[in-house]
Amino acid sequence: MVKGIWADNPTFRMVLGICSALAVTNKLTNTLAMCIAVIFVTTASSVTVSLLRRLIPRRVRMAVYTLIIATYVVFVDQYFKAFYPAISEAMGPYVGLIITNCIIMGRAETYASSNPPGRAFLDALGVGLGYAMSLIIVAFVRELLGFGTLFDHRVLGAWWEPWVIMVMAPGAFIVLGLYIWLLRGLQMRK
Repeated sequence: MVKGIWADNPTFRMVLGICSALAVTNKLTNTLAMCIAVIFVTTASSVTVSLLRRLIPRRVRMAVYTLIIATYVVFVDQYFKAFYPAISEAMGPYVGLIITNCIIMGRAETYASSNPPGRAFLDALGVGLGYAMSLIIVAFVRELLGFGTLFDHRVLGAWWEPWVIMVMAPGAFIVLGLYIWLLRGLQMRK
């Protein structure tokens, strides 16, 4: 579980899940909702794949994994629409795109399909938390510099001139690239 958070962090170390990192990290509120959704879908689909691993024919496993993941994504999408319509609207189609998140399919294929449910849950939880940590770090910088706010509360005074590029996709590329460069630089020193 711990490897997914740091050593095998899906976003910073393996550069996976980048689409959502670019799309929803301009606001911490949207980012937190996406992180909760991905953690739920990753853990639920990994446990389900693990429980069904001996029943799924090998030649159709990817289609079955996609169906399992899509079921949980639809559940999350409907939940957001019912209880958090503003967040659902702000995130737009990106909740539905969780189905294509290669982190979730990767954990189902490489780990959950060959391990018991408890271990599959912990593996998925670690990777989900690592993904969440990455997105929250990127969102923190982007919202602070792009809007002068954190969770929509003004942090920087009226003197702050917002950096418009930080609320656009290139801002996510810049922040993500700097973090990857920093983390890999620190690792090379060890």
